[in-house]
Amino acid sequence: MKSLVQESVSDIMNPYVVTVTPYATLAAAYELLQKNKIRRLPVVNDGKKLTGIITLKDILEAKPSDIKHSLSLEEAYRYLSTLTVSVAMQNKPVTIYQTSTIGHAAELMLDNKIGGLPVLDANNELAGLITESDIFRLIVKRWRDENYLSSGAHQSPDE
Repeated sequence: MKSLVQESVSDIMNPYVVTVTPYATLAAAYELLQKNKIRRLPVVNDGKKLTGIITLKDILEAKPSDIKHSLSLEEAYRYLSTLTVSVAMQNKPVTIYQTSTIGHAAELMLDNKIGGLPVLDANNELAGLITESDIFRLIVKRWRDENYLSSGAHQSPDE
């Protein structure tokens, strides 16, 4: 088993990422977030080149300020259907390469107060996504493995 220091982003990232184009509507992006129970969508061009990232917070901040008070849900959805992802996305998201360490990914997330990073390959194309949940799952798995090993439960009766 690799030590945590040696683990690379590619070891735990999710390579199956739901993406959106800059030309999709905010309503469509919102639907993708809800349907897939995720909090961020990398924005890619026709290829796999990352052009930005959009989060639920970005979508909610793109709405008119009176949306909560005077617009019905239907009117709010109609408004989001008139805007494209390009107007609300973060144009220069913090990214990481798949060969980087998990520790570096965690530092970037903490320093930038974000919960996930698009992962790029050597060609600067989107290769996956790593989130704070991925890192937390790894830590819990390691803790359980170490706990199991230190308990002696793994030893055969002859040891």
